[in-house]
Amino acid sequence: MAEEGEVYVSRDPADASIIAGFKLNYMNMRDAAAGTILWESPADWSQKFFETELEAHVPKSILNCREVSREVNFSSVEKMDEFKLLQKVFFQGKCLEEWFFKFGFVMPNSTNQWQSTIEAASEMLPAEILSGNITIETNFFDGRRLLAKSLVR
Repeated sequence: MAEEGEVYVSRDPADASIIAGFKLNYMNMRDAAAGTILWESPADWSQKFFETELEAHVPKSILNCREVSREVNFSSVEKMDEFKLLQKVFFQGKCLEEWFFKFGFVMPNSTNQWQSTIEAASEMLPAEILSGNITIETNFFDGRRLLAKSLVR
């Protein structure tokens, strides 16, 4: 069976407590050069983020950007010492890319904004081939501890 990622929450009580207190307030992607917002997360994502595969409708114009800026706004009830993400991009069940992002210390009872810039690959597949065939699994860590995974198609 082809691998496409998974939704997961750690069963460790301390890890589960961190995820229970974590809320994705919003996420957007912009053309990094122009600053134009190309995509925003739907309002209902925060309730379903670690429960089910989510669906994103990203415009194909994003493939024309040399760099994309991703902004994530999140709240955390619990402290995290070394918050980081590992994103795996799957195309038709095969992992094409992995991206690593480090945020660092998260204060308890805080709201945080995190902006990252992602540079486009030198060669891109056409939107018609990518559409519906891409899943992005995001692994949420505090240090070396895997807290949870979310999945977006």
